[in-house]
Amino acid sequence: MEPISLPEPGIPAGNSSSVAQGKFHVLVGVTGSVAALKLPLLITELLKIPGLEVKVVTTERAKHFYNTQEIPVTLYGDEEEWQLWKGRSDPVLHIELRRWADLMVVAPLDANTLAKVANGICDNLLTCVIRAWDLSKPLLFCPAMNTAMWEHPITARHVEQLKAFGYVEIPCVVKKLVCGDEGQ
Repeated sequence: MEPISLPEPGIPAGNSSSVAQGKFHVLVGVTGSVAALKLPLLITELLKIPGLEVKVVTTERAKHFYNTQEIPVTLYGDEEEWQLWKGRSDPVLHIELRRWADLMVVAPLDANTLAKVANGICDNLLTCVIRAWDLSKPLLFCPAMNTAMWEHPITARHVEQLKAFGYVEIPCVVKKLVCGDEGQ
């Protein structure tokens, strides 16, 4: 199925292809890791790539780490999911977003959302988009959490489960963490 243009809240979706528009659509998911501080920088860098159109899906906890005014693209959260849909024939935002996107990048992916996705829980807009994701399109995930959380045995299982779905891991980096710990 070809991607379609995502409507602004309250406007029905059209049927135009991102390829026909000469644009490549990247959907960025951001979760409640302190690494979400880097979201403004990530979006700024992505927008430097010609022909790229970017939209962001955020969890409520992620909003704690960045200023929404610093995000120069459309930002969707749980509230927009429910504002858009009023009746049977209205678009469902998490489905419209997965149709619109050619690629999804979840950066950062915190331990909580990693566990939700690995276990099929979809209780917010971001996890609903991921659960509905078209597996013929790439989904990249960038785990980001404290080293103690990263080294917990369940984390490796969750990462392997996402890889089994066909998602691609962008590995953690070793650095000094915001909490002061050294590690991944």
